[in-house]
Amino acid sequence: MELQSSPGDFLPIIFQMLVALGFVVTTMFVTHKIGPKRVTKDKLTPFESGIEVVGNARSAVSIKYFLVAILFVLFDVEVIFMYPWAVNFRDLGKDGLIEMFIFMATLLAGFIYIIKKGALDWD
Repeated sequence: MELQSSPGDFLPIIFQMLVALGFVVTTMFVTHKIGPKRVTKDKLTPFESGIEVVGNARSAVSIKYFLVAILFVLFDVEVIFMYPWAVNFRDLGKDGLIEMFIFMATLLAGFIYIIKKGALDWD
């Protein structure tokens, strides 16, 4: 027997989304209306981690910074794929172990490649 879903089945989800959106809008409106409004010179200056702003914000940033950030995210996301494997390790047996070794070898090959290319060197 095939299950049929009707638009009424989605009402609890829509209701929860509306309540969440209403909470956000109400909170922002109320805090904006009843919050303190003291405008001072210090509050109008740009804040950069407690340090006085020096130079132009549009200065060029080395591409190495972005490359390292992207590589970090890439390898970090790859590690996420290991969690389902670890949970199902016993059920997967030897085939799962071999597949994980292939996966890890591929990751290691990519890591060796980026080290040989000098992608992680800051010079």
